[in-house]
This record gives sequence, C-alpha cells and structure tokens, in this order.
Amino acid sequence: MIGAIKLISGNANADLAEKIASHQGLPVSEAKVNRFSDGEIQVEISDNVRGRDVFLIQSTCSPANEHLMELLIMADACKRASAERITAVIPYYGYARQDRKVAPRAPITAKLVADLLTAAGMNRVLTIDLHAGQIQGFFNQPVDNLYGSKNLVPYLQETVAKDPVDLVMVTPDAGGTERARAYAKRLGTSLAVIDKRRSKPNESEVMHIIGDVKGKRCVLVDDMIDTAGTLTSGARALVENGAKSVVAVATHPVLSGPAVERLGDSPIEEIIVTDTIPLSKEAKEMGKIKVVSIADLLGKAIRSVHEADSVSRLFL
Repeated sequence: MIGAIKLISGNANADLAEKIASHQGLPVSEAKVNRFSDGEIQVEISDNVRGRDVFLIQSTCSPANEHLMELLIMADACKRASAERITAVIPYYGYARQDRKVAPRAPITAKLVADLLTAAGMNRVLTIDLHAGQIQGFFNQPVDNLYGSKNLVPYLQETVAKDPVDLVMVTPDAGGTERARAYAKRLGTSLAVIDKRRSKPNESEVMHIIGDVKGKRCVLVDDMIDTAGTLTSGARALVENGAKSVVAVATHPVLSGPAVERLGDSPIEEIIVTDTIPLSKEAKEMGKIKVVSIADLLGKAIRSVHEADSVSRLFL
C-alpha cells in the first residue's frame, strides 16, 4: 500500500506550494534547493520519503532551465530515497510551445522535456492548461491536464459576467477559438474571433473581427500572456471597432520582455490571471492584474490522485 502524501516544493513558486499545502492541511516537506559556487544545483530533502506518495510542486517558468533542472534533481533524489510514487505537479509546463517541427531541423523540445521527466523518475504529471494538448501523448505515464477555467469562470461570473447580455468572449487569434467558445458556453455569452493577417510582406497586420463587438463589453481569452503583443493589439482593434470596454483573462502570466509596459499602455482595463507563475514586482505594481488562485484545484487533484479517486470531476 502506498504511503502518506509528501509535498515538496522547488524555488519556482513556493507561495503556491504553501497554499496547496494549507488547502490540504499538510506541511510542505523540508527541502533545500541551493546553488554551488559554480552555479550547479544542490538538493537536500530532509524528510523521510521512503514508501511515500511524493508530489513535487514546480512550475518550469523563467528561468525555465534552472527550474526544470531543479525539478529533475528533486525527482532523482526522491527516487534514490525509495519514494513509492513521484508525481510532478507542474502548474506551468515550460517549452510547451515547441510541440512540433516547424522547420526542417527544428527540435520538438516539449517531447524532450517529457523524456527527461520520465528518465528522472516521474510516475505521473499534473499540470494546468497545456499550450498544446497533444503533449499528454509525449508521456507513457498518466498526465492530468486540468483547466484554469475551473476557477476563472466563477470569478468572471461574480464580476464582469453578472449581466451577460452585452458581454462577448473574444479569442485574440483563430487558434484559441475552442477555448473562448468553452468560456462563452459556460457564461452564456456570444463569441467573436480576431483574425490577423498580412496582405503583403513587410506590411502591418490587419485585424478582421468576426462577430459583433460594437457597444459590447469584451473579454479577451487566452491560455497565456507572454510578450502581450497579440493581446494588446487585439484590444486596440476591439476598441477601434466600437467595443465599450475590454478585459483580458488568461491562465499563465508569463509576462516576458515588454509585456508589463504594453499592458499598462493598452486599453485593457483588467487582466485576470492565475498563480501558476508568480508575478514580478513590476507586474504587481501596475495595478491592472487580478490573481485568482488555483491552489484549491491542484490540492483536490493531488488528493484524488493519492486516493485513486476520479480526477474527471475537476474538469466539470
């Protein structure tokens, strides 16, 4: 019989790990993840994990390489300490955008990361909103891909969607139509799509909006906000086409490069995200970002995995 739950956190998102532990009434096991003077990662797990059900909580966000390496080393340490099962809880799965060959000699790095996690001793993966769902097939182990909308939709229902009559869900690119449609269905709103295209090389992108946004309150829906170029240009296009207001919702606040500056200067009134990735000081100070925690969702999933209970109830 598998032993008790052990929660272990890396350095990527210790606050989220503490929230998950608090939700489950469990402590975060003592683990030291340090650096040697030459930059090599050193891991020391103080608690006994022999025969235990270990959950390693670590987003592979920036700096992605360091956080991924921490996760791999923690897994190896637990495997060599005779943990019965090791589950990688990766709220944000880095390298997910490199999920296919886009050029003759391009790598499929998302598959490489899956192989590394398997080689390190992971028996299972628990994640939130994979950028590409087919990454689940890169593993030979079970992968539970939960949806941030489970917690984001209730927040929207309590705020912007109290009156859905003049509300419309908008996807900033055609590839996210399925995601925006799912939000629209649950909130009882209409749907619009922003279609970007260049008519000629070196000419600026033209935004074609499919759907009625004039006089409507628009909610831009995406899985992540990286440099925020697509999101902010989409918001401007909506305003130019008569939108009354624009709010953005996304699971992963990557916010790299000029993202914070772009969002601050954009017509987006509020950006609603989860805590899969911790916000930078600059992002917190901007004042537009509202964080909805997914700690309870991950906590319930961890408990379900441990007790061999169904995880499918968390998808509803």
